[in-house]
Amino acid sequence: MKICSLLPSSTEIVFALGLGDRLVGVTHECDYPAETAGIPSVTSSVVNGESMGGKDIHDAITGLVHGGSSIYNLDQKLLDETGPDLILTQELCDVCAVSYTQVEAAASMLQCDTRVVSLEPTSVGEILDTIRIVGELAGVESRAAEVIDGLRSRVDRVERIASRAEKKRRVLCMEWLDPVFVGGHWVPEMVAMAGGEDGMGIAGKPSFQADWTRIAEYNPELIVVMPCGFGAGRALAEMEKTNFPNEWHGLDAVVRGEVYVVDGSSYFNRPGPRVVDGLEILAQIFHPELFSPEGAKFGGMVKTPYPVRAAG
Repeated sequence: MKICSLLPSSTEIVFALGLGDRLVGVTHECDYPAETAGIPSVTSSVVNGESMGGKDIHDAITGLVHGGSSIYNLDQKLLDETGPDLILTQELCDVCAVSYTQVEAAASMLQCDTRVVSLEPTSVGEILDTIRIVGELAGVESRAAEVIDGLRSRVDRVERIASRAEKKRRVLCMEWLDPVFVGGHWVPEMVAMAGGEDGMGIAGKPSFQADWTRIAEYNPELIVVMPCGFGAGRALAEMEKTNFPNEWHGLDAVVRGEVYVVDGSSYFNRPGPRVVDGLEILAQIFHPELFSPEGAKFGGMVKTPYPVRAAG
């Protein structure tokens, strides 16, 4: 079976199932594991986000979406040449990947019998279910069960240890900085599993733009910055360039230096196996007294004028 993955998360799933040699096409954003670099990329982005700041990226994407234009290009010629039997995509968010409609149209033009499967997880449990689905489609059900069992045992361990915490602090997960978006879908659930309390994000629902007045009223005790598509280094640089309003400087988390920058792209934004790594990162941030730093998922702390701690 030849597989084309139009999601970084499904690419990671395919490799986790030991099927990397079956991948004939991936996206320009698929960067994990390292072996992905040798696979043809069948997509490109209309927006050159590498040279733009967060506010400019948001404005450019919003303009394209409102104008009815796609954010991504799909290489029909290369898709024809690779001739995939299975295309893995999604309908959850047109900002995150090539639209499902665009993929279906491209698949209908292929000179082969191609199946298009949309993966739509909105929770940690559903993320694990997508591994089972891909395993079944590729005929490696037993391997999928092994991968899922390993991930579930890690999730269970975090929840078991986090349940011993004496206090759950108010947490704000920022999925974008300018404007501010609050993390949604599986992120609020991850916060709860790791022993925190997310009073703004809505589990199972998309991230949403938040008002600074509402954030000030919530007054988080701990902030985790996880901009969509950004690694920790770029997120930290974006933090340092952002002109935060007065409300920001009065937040308990900012005053006490409990602001953490994490690698959102690798561990939080993509609904793949490494979401469990993200869960372990949150647990270590929320409750260092319970989770041993030995084998920690993040290294040293980086101080900035806020101050901010970088993790990941």
